[in-house]
Amino acid sequence: MISAEPPADGPSVLPVHSPAKARIVSAAADLFAEHGVGGTSLQMIAAAIGVTKAAVYHQFKTKDEIVVAAVEEELARLTGAMDEAEAEAGASAELVREALLARIVELALDRRRMEFALVGDPVIGRYFAGHEPFRRVVERLYRLLTGEAGPEARMRAAMLTAAIGGAAMHPLVAELDTETVRAQLLDLGRRFLDLPG
Repeated sequence: MISAEPPADGPSVLPVHSPAKARIVSAAADLFAEHGVGGTSLQMIAAAIGVTKAAVYHQFKTKDEIVVAAVEEELARLTGAMDEAEAEAGASAELVREALLARIVELALDRRRMEFALVGDPVIGRYFAGHEPFRRVVERLYRLLTGEAGPEARMRAAMLTAAIGGAAMHPLVAELDTETVRAQLLDLGRRFLDLPG
């Protein structure tokens, strides 16, 4: 169970790790996506990269530190996607939503199992629920996607991002080519957000 304090600053750029730490975080994130945080042990992480558990401990003192590092990377990618969407679209809220939807779909496809599974893990959700920088990233995402604030906007954005992440990694679409999945996710996302097709 996660017990360490979350990081004080919100993710604005992708964290820089040594090659050894980066390998651990990458392997851990894959395992978290497959087994959840609670179902992933340090031994599993060590085995995935072919090192001893002691070698993992040499880089990270606790599993909590690995979880935080993995979440920071995913949130930094999400923050980057929002920054890019706003820079590309300018002042038009509709164009920002369209650009952000495309980037969220790309993140989901690129990381197929990891992106939304990691951020949506219930252990991580409880851990970061009261963490202000995490909440700011999520609130910004919801505001950009819906153009609104409040409970209904949060639910709409939460349902959309969960649907994109869930659909991208669902067994029923595992055999579909990436282009088909991308086209379907964009089409359904546009309809959900009432964007022109």
